[in-house]
Amino acid sequence: MGETIKLVANNKKAYHDYFIDEKYEAGIELFGTEVKSIRMGKCSIKESLVRVDRGEVYIYGMNISPYEKGNIFNKDPLRIRKLLLHKAEIHKLDAKIAAKGYTLVPLRVYFKGSLVKVEIGLARGKKLYDKRDDIAKKDQKRELARDFKVKNL
Repeated sequence: MGETIKLVANNKKAYHDYFIDEKYEAGIELFGTEVKSIRMGKCSIKESLVRVDRGEVYIYGMNISPYEKGNIFNKDPLRIRKLLLHKAEIHKLDAKIAAKGYTLVPLRVYFKGSLVKVEIGLARGKKLYDKRDDIAKKDQKRELARDFKVKNL
């Protein structure tokens, strides 16, 4: 219940480029030296993507820097890693991707207790005008906050 969550990597660009409709928590298949490297915060999911292949989910392009003290046990930093989800969730995701033009995007990597988890989002791509709307709204909020701050000084 009271499990602590320690954020390791965040993919802010995903929220800029996509509409995130649903979020799923997945475990990730890792080796010991990779877990130690993630514990030190050496993980990036900026250029990564998630795919469903023959009933299994994989993450491509997730960069976990080699662990300094790992020498011969280190694996390729960009290797394809398997994500651990329930069969029913995988079938549901696969059906939505095939039918409606959705894609899977990794949103963040974090520790839940002692386990490494990846939050993946079922996403639809944004058009350029959607991105412009988001930027305009963000600027508007920033202006309002600035005005509010100035008035209250």
